[in-house]
Amino acid sequence: MRAAFLLLFALLSGAPLAAQARPFVALQLPARGSVASEGPLVTTSGVLNDRALGDMLRHGFPARLHYRVELWSAGGWFDDLERTVEWDVIVRFDPLEKSYRVARIMEPDRVAPLGEFAQLADVAALLERPYQAPITPRRRGRRHYYNVVLQVETISYNDLDEVERWLRGELRPAVRGQRNPGTALGRGIRTLVVRLLGGDRQDYVARSPTFRS
Repeated sequence: MRAAFLLLFALLSGAPLAAQARPFVALQLPARGSVASEGPLVTTSGVLNDRALGDMLRHGFPARLHYRVELWSAGGWFDDLERTVEWDVIVRFDPLEKSYRVARIMEPDRVAPLGEFAQLADVAALLERPYQAPITPRRRGRRHYYNVVLQVETISYNDLDEVERWLRGELRPAVRGQRNPGTALGRGIRTLVVRLLGGDRQDYVARSPTFRS
């Protein structure tokens, strides 16, 4: 009887933890007096926990996290999309260094290497740090809200040269037609790995509370 009670307690106690482990993207508004001058804080949690994505990273396929934050004005018959901002976070495993390299790309002309990490969990911890999106309302005295869409996908072998440049802090991509995609055998192996592991894109969406600018 005691053993059954302990088992039931463990299951019930673990249920909230399992729920908390679900991947998500979240938006947090800045302090009330700063909503007109500071953008929302974007937090990402658990999106790299997918086993297939982790396997593809370890097999040399970079992951691309594409963020799109939208600013909407609320009121009237329809809400209006006023502004958008987009950026990418690129994650790639370096098999020689046995580390993960990460870079953030802010279009159209900024790229920032975010460092090298020994474990994928370290990259996940980096993503959990709030990032302030560079977007604010231009119209004052209106009701607004933010919406964020996060797309997580693997990058094909055709784009590996560009990824290497981004991770080094170079924004300009390699000139098409002058890339070295590797041998036909290498391309075939990579394509086979993609088919075996899958390459589905995962989408995550969140919306902020409505606020007045």
